[in-house]
Amino acid sequence: MTDTPTLDLGYSLCPNDTFIFHALHAGLTPSPLPVREVLEDVQTLNDWAVEGRLPITKISYRAYFEVMDTYVALRAGGALGRGVGPLVVTRGDVEDLNGRVVASPGALTTAELLLRLVYPEVQVVRMRYDEVMPAVARGEAGGQRLDAGLIIHESRFTYAGHGLTQLLDLGAWWEGETGLPLPLGAILVRRDLPARVQAELNDAVRASLDYAYAHPQASRDYVRQHAAELSDEVMQAHIDLYVNDFSLDVGEEGERAVRELHRRAVAVGAVPPSSQNLFVELT
Repeated sequence: MTDTPTLDLGYSLCPNDTFIFHALHAGLTPSPLPVREVLEDVQTLNDWAVEGRLPITKISYRAYFEVMDTYVALRAGGALGRGVGPLVVTRGDVEDLNGRVVASPGALTTAELLLRLVYPEVQVVRMRYDEVMPAVARGEAGGQRLDAGLIIHESRFTYAGHGLTQLLDLGAWWEGETGLPLPLGAILVRRDLPARVQAELNDAVRASLDYAYAHPQASRDYVRQHAAELSDEVMQAHIDLYVNDFSLDVGEEGERAVRELHRRAVAVGAVPPSSQNLFVELT
């Protein structure tokens, strides 16, 4: 008898991810194969996806466009929506970012793609997302001047505490340009997994989120464990903002939004075109 294979499942420590995946990780809902949590920041997961390291992983949509030959997105578990976009923050003394230096959470983040769509001549310095606000507050990183920062995740709730002000909401810009929700993050599975397993993993992620909604206290300690520096109020606000109906199923509107983001990324030469299907085929 051989051991049942275990799939490494990569996701971030952010409250939306730990809320969605708690039940699946804890074995409270069914899965076609056992999964083992691999917790990392999204930029690390983006980099690992380029290497094809994990069989199932959270990733930014911008990074997904780089790895579409290796991975396909699940319909469940992702982060899309309105009012969820990354913010550009400053110390209050900047108006136009073209030619300025901006701290970015990563080259493969959707946030940096949006920034470059709005400000094609911006210069970026890259660092972990949780290092951006302190660096902007100091006005420098590694001895280099910083004029602004690109913030994601829970930072949108806490930037004022660093003495920073919002210059631009890139999500609002996207919505005004397209009328569509903003695609931020997706859950990917390797394309070389059997189609049946891909579809069953999609069902497993959706079942985990259904469980989280039905039993909101079950994941509380798990979410708090990985969001130790956040208050309960910020933690819940993060979940309420980033987990929504698109997380249950991307839907037709969400698919249009992803296609439009991909089209714009291709148009500016950020990624090559692809004929691959964007989402798993459900049986």
